[in-house]
Amino acid sequence: MRIVIDTNCLLVSIPKIAKSRWLFDAILAGIVEMAVTTDILEEYEEIIGTFYNSPTLAKNVLETLANRPNVLKVSPYYFWSLITEDPDDNKFVDCAVACGADFLITEDSHYKILETIPFPRIPVRTRAQFQKILFPDN
Repeated sequence: MRIVIDTNCLLVSIPKIAKSRWLFDAILAGIVEMAVTTDILEEYEEIIGTFYNSPTLAKNVLETLANRPNVLKVSPYYFWSLITEDPDDNKFVDCAVACGADFLITEDSHYKILETIPFPRIPVRTRAQFQKILFPDN
């Protein structure tokens, strides 16, 4: 299963005691394929470093992701500009389209507009919704 993870979801899945740690663990265990772009990695590094006040943590997370065979580096060649409320979110949409992601995982309400767009179809799920998909017996 191939996914794109918005920064807000990755951010809260990093601490070992986090309720959402299952998401980061699924990446580490190779249960999912995670697609990223250079722009996404740069945002991850900036936000993780700032949020946790630790550029070292941000660097370690990015190195960990870079060393996983199930983390795919994607280069979108077309930019859809589907999210007008927060254009910065389009990097995740473009990555999802370019890699044929099964799901884009986010808690951001700006992505709701994608439900009304017939093409390209981008299935958006919250962490809780995706957890039920990934672990239906829990």
